[in-house]
Amino acid sequence: MFENKILLITGGTGSFGNAVLRRFLDSDFKEIRIFSRDEKKQDDMRHELQNPKIKFYIGDIRDRQSVDSAMDGVDYIFSAAALKQVPSCEFFPLQAVQTNVLGTNNVLESAVAHGVKNVVVLSTDKAAYPINAMGISKAMMEKVAIAKGRGLGLKAKTTICCTRYGNVMASRGSVIPLWVEQIKAGKPITLTDPNMTRFMMTLDDAIDLVLYAWQNGVNGDLFVQKAPAATLSTLAAALKELYHSGVEVKVIGTRHGEKLYETLVTREEMAKSEDMGNYFRVPCDSRGLNYDNYFVEGSEKASHVDDYNSHNTRRLGLEEMKELLKKLQFIREDLGLGKGGA
Repeated sequence: MFENKILLITGGTGSFGNAVLRRFLDSDFKEIRIFSRDEKKQDDMRHELQNPKIKFYIGDIRDRQSVDSAMDGVDYIFSAAALKQVPSCEFFPLQAVQTNVLGTNNVLESAVAHGVKNVVVLSTDKAAYPINAMGISKAMMEKVAIAKGRGLGLKAKTTICCTRYGNVMASRGSVIPLWVEQIKAGKPITLTDPNMTRFMMTLDDAIDLVLYAWQNGVNGDLFVQKAPAATLSTLAAALKELYHSGVEVKVIGTRHGEKLYETLVTREEMAKSEDMGNYFRVPCDSRGLNYDNYFVEGSEKASHVDDYNSHNTRRLGLEEMKELLKKLQFIREDLGLGKGGA
C-alpha cells in the first residue's frame, strides 16, 4: 500500500505526529515529511533519528503557501496540526478557529489541488456535543473536512476522512505525565473531579485507527475506535500503586471548559453508524439541499439509540488500568520494565 509513496504529517512534531512517524519509519514509505512551525522540536527529531527518509518542512497550516511548498508528490497525509489545550483555547478562541478550522481547510484544499490520494484528519471526542472552544473548533473542522469529502464524491482522486479519538494516554499536555511528575516530586496529585470519566487509548491504538481509515474509508467518512474508559480516581490510584507512592490526591475542581464525561459518537451519529467490530464508521449525510424533504420525511431511529460515551462504555478497574499504563514506554522505563508498548 505504501511502497515508494510519500507521507506528509502536519503537526509532525507533536505527540501524534511523532508516534505516526515512528510507526512508519520501517515501512515501505519512500519519504516521510514532517511539517510544523516548531524548529526546535524538528531539530531535536533530526538529531535523534538521523534518518534520510525523513524530510523536515518549517511552516504553519495557517499559511497556504507554506503548505503548498510541502505538498508536491505527496500521496498520503495525516493532518494532526492543531491547537488542542482546552483552557488556552477558552481564552483565545479565535486562535483555535484560525488553526483548527481555517488551517485544516488550507491542508485539504492544497491536498486536492496536488492530487493527494488519501487525507486523514485528526479530531477529538470534544467535538461531539462540544461545550468548549477547542471542541467547537474541532467540530467545525470535522464539518469542513466531511463537506469537502462529500463534495468530491466517491470517484474522486482524493479521499478525505476524519478520525475521532478519546483521551490518548501520555500525549503532550495530558494528565498522566503531569501526575507522574507530581508523584516523583512528592507533591499532591491535582485531580479535578474523582467521578470524571475519560476514554483510555494508547498512541498505538490511535495509529491503528489512522491505518484503518486509510484502508477502508470513502469520502466524508468519520471513524471512531471503540475504547474502554476509567474514572480519574481509578487512574490516580493506579499510578500511585505503580510508583509505590503515598502522595495525597487533592481535588481542585473542574477547569475551564471541561466535561464530566466525553462522548465519542453522538446519538444522532450512532443512528446512522456502521459497526465495524473495533470501530464505528459514520458516513457523511449524502442528502441534498432540498429543504422540502426535511418536512415530509425523516428517521425515528435516533430516538431509540444512545450516544457512545465514557460513562456507558466498558469501565476499567484498578488492575486493568495498571496493566494499560504499563504499555506506556516512559512508565516502563521508570519502572524498569524494558522496552515495549506505546
